[in-house]
Parts: sequence; C-alpha cells; structure tokens
Amino acid sequence: MFLKSLSLILVILLPFYVSAETIEENPEVQDYCKRISDKLASLSHKECLSHRFEIADGRSVKGAPILVKMFDSDNDNTTHKRILLIGGIHGDEYSSVSVVFKWIALLDQYYTGSYHWQIIPLLNPDGLLQKSSKRVNANGVDLDRNFPSGTGHGEANQYWEENTHWNPEYFPGKMPLSEPETHWLAEEIERYQPDAIVAVHAPNSTQVYKLPKDNQPELGGQYQNIIATYPGSFNQYVGSEINIPIITIELPYADVMPARSEINEIWSNLVKWLNESL
Repeated sequence: MFLKSLSLILVILLPFYVSAETIEENPEVQDYCKRISDKLASLSHKECLSHRFEIADGRSVKGAPILVKMFDSDNDNTTHKRILLIGGIHGDEYSSVSVVFKWIALLDQYYTGSYHWQIIPLLNPDGLLQKSSKRVNANGVDLDRNFPSGTGHGEANQYWEENTHWNPEYFPGKMPLSEPETHWLAEEIERYQPDAIVAVHAPNSTQVYKLPKDNQPELGGQYQNIIATYPGSFNQYVGSEINIPIITIELPYADVMPARSEINEIWSNLVKWLNESL
C-alpha cells in the first residue's frame, strides 16, 4: 500500500509521436512553447524549445497538443524500468509544470540510461493557457477525478455532491475518461506499461499546510506521508485499479517555485526512492 499512495508533502521511442521534424521545422511546437513560456516566469521560450519535445497523438479539448519528452537508453530496452512523470494535471498549479521542466533539464544534462523516462510536463494545457488559469479543463472537468474505479463513477459524483457541495473545481465529469486528456493518458499507460508513475501537484498558497515531523523521513526537505485517495482520482486509479506504484509530489505553493537546491534535492531523493523501491 505504501508504494501505491506515497506522497512527498511540502515540499521506446515509439510510433505514436510526431518526431521526424526538428523543433525548428515544427511551428506548432514553437507556438505552444511560446504560449507556455508566456505563462511561466521560470521558463523561457528558448529553454522550452531546447528540450525537443515530441507531439503525442492525444489532444486537449481545444485541440492543444500534449508534449512528451522521452529518455530512452539505446541499449537493453527490455530490462530498464519505465517511469512515467506527469505535471500540470491541474492548470492553475504553475509550479507543478515548472518543476517538471527543470527536471527535464537535469536529465538533458545527466541522463545515464538507468531508467526509461516518459515525461508529460503539462497534461491540462487548456486549464493553464487560458487568460485566468483554472484547475479544470476546457469542459470544466477536474481531470484528477475523471478516472475509472471499481465502484463505478457514481461514487465520484456522490463524493463531489456530498463532500465538495458541487464545487465546480472538483467536478468529476459525467463518466470516467470522458475527457480527451484522461482518455489519452489511460490509453498511454496501457501502451507504455510503466513500472512506476510520478505525479506532481501543488496546493494553492491559501491551502498550504505542514505535516508533523515526528517519524516522518525527510526527502529533500519534504516529508513522506500516506495520502488520501478520492473516488475517480488518478491516485486511486493507478494504485488500486491497475496496480502500478505511484508517488505523488505535492509542492508547497502553486504559484511559487521551490529554490533550485530544493528542486534538485527532491529529484535526487525521487531517484533514490525509485532505486530502492523498484
């Protein structure tokens, strides 16, 4: 159970992607990187382009591309563990996107081939890229409540009604995987078959809290803690429905980046966790 819902609080090349063109030849990626960098103070247009993303076959509600970065060892494809890293599930969690870009930069410099990485820095582009960024996608659905569960989607809707009192920011959608972003992600997980999944989130600054330090092992200034899972949530789907180890990293602020030393330390300890757990 520890592997299925671990949280750090306070803190191959495949034919499904457009990869034949260089970044300079792909105006869609250039435009998309420009829109993202205009939103994120920590990311420049040049830096985004330098990562040479591929375009997944999935799209957002409004047709925005979902960018993917692959780090795939050239040798022994069958034995290296596969890790799926996802940021920007909620469009108003800026730091969850920015931090993933910084980790991509680390891998660009220091990738050793120990793992196969598939990285999605921004699953919810429509939520981030509108004038006033929102948690939900363009259909008003919380992507983190739109996944299948063994009890059916009625429980997700019941939880939304009874526990959030129909708060539109937590609307789970009319049915599981009703959204193009979640539908694509579920299919991609089935295709990629990751050995572990890492999801990055960030609470709003008004909701920041600290956990007790007693008996909490430190990981990069963060603290490990078993987190709650909600009906229809990504954590529940991955950990309970398809039985893949998942670690969720909750950054302390949605709109403030951790210090660079902290970003690097969380990354170092994430890799340590993977080494010890897989």
